[in-house]
Amino acid sequence: MFDGTQKARGKRRSVQRAAGAAVEREGGGMGGPSAEDIGEREHKPSPIDVHVGSRVRLRRTLLGMSQEKLGEALGLTFQQIQKYERGVNRIGASRLFDLARVLDVPISFFFDDMPGESAVKSGGTTRPTFGGMAEAQEGFDDDTLHRRETLELVRAYYRIPDPAVRKRVFELIKSLAPPVE
Repeated sequence: MFDGTQKARGKRRSVQRAAGAAVEREGGGMGGPSAEDIGEREHKPSPIDVHVGSRVRLRRTLLGMSQEKLGEALGLTFQQIQKYERGVNRIGASRLFDLARVLDVPISFFFDDMPGESAVKSGGTTRPTFGGMAEAQEGFDDDTLHRRETLELVRAYYRIPDPAVRKRVFELIKSLAPPVE
């Protein structure tokens, strides 16, 4: 049976849908962004979040640690670690502190080799970069650091138990490479 209360609810829903559609057509109402703009921005990770996540992944893989093991150490699921590594979920300050502790790196490690101002764009606006006291660093291309060959080489190097032998291997590799200009 269809009573008056159900009829009133149906009318309210129709009015709310119509009002919502009108607000979206007008650009979000009150001069704000439309629902479409907000939806796009929410689904596109910030380049900074992606960079920080890639550094988490780099360090985790260099240590030979699985996403599951890292998650256990932080009290998270491996799915949450995946989202952090892809930049889908933003890493908060306290979580970044915990990650640095578990991965045995300084917090600054996650921001090393950060792209310059022209490469860091979010939502169509460029984020300012602030000149600091750090010296400019020569970095590897991101592809080089993420190659399996690089990771295997670093893991094998750190498995050499004798520090003197490890140092000689390091010097040998440096001597084989062309000089840096």
